[in-house]
Amino acid sequence: MAFSGYSLSLVEASWMTIQLAFTSLLVGLVLAVLFAGGEMSRQRAIFWPTTALVTVLRGLPELLVVLFIFFGSGQIFFMITGDYVEISPFLSGVIALSLIFASYAAQTLRGALKAVSNGQREAASALGISRFHGFTRIVLPQAIRHALPGLTNQWLVLLKDTALVSLIGVTDLLKQAQLTSAATHESFTWYASAAAIYLIITLLTQRAVKMIDKKFTVQGLNAPQGASA
Repeated sequence: MAFSGYSLSLVEASWMTIQLAFTSLLVGLVLAVLFAGGEMSRQRAIFWPTTALVTVLRGLPELLVVLFIFFGSGQIFFMITGDYVEISPFLSGVIALSLIFASYAAQTLRGALKAVSNGQREAASALGISRFHGFTRIVLPQAIRHALPGLTNQWLVLLKDTALVSLIGVTDLLKQAQLTSAATHESFTWYASAAAIYLIITLLTQRAVKMIDKKFTVQGLNAPQGASA
């Protein structure tokens, strides 16, 4: 099936939305691990700034975070370096969405990390495994198994939040649907098409998450069930 005209524009905008969502997801997961570790740290110099940042991000409207990153980041760089640095709308969107996702995902990861028994860490230490490798290879995989349901819900929120970047100049799926409906005066057709594409992306990613969850289960990483067996 060949796409042309407005349909092609909608497909290209869908690809932009996918890139924005998955890039923000990957960066957000890394930040979420750092935020969760910072909030669980016993050092006040790490705990308090991390907790304050997460609290601010969770307390502000998502739209305000997007606008602040886009308009405020250049000003902050200018105050620090004296040179004006222009950050692209796409990069600003990724930074904002990653921070928003990480602030919520960190709470899910923190609960999941606490669900892994201390015996796992003690066993890794007794075997001479370093704390870093013990965390990344033993504790974190088990925590992910606990965190998957919560992270899946937050991924769906992230996917919908990508529509916010249309306000800073990124032609994503929703923005293109708005432009096309304005040009053709067929609002229902193009908004329904955008809704269908969002739904397809959601269903496909949910299927992928189920496969990942099944893989973790087969590998026996669901420690609580294994312990009770």
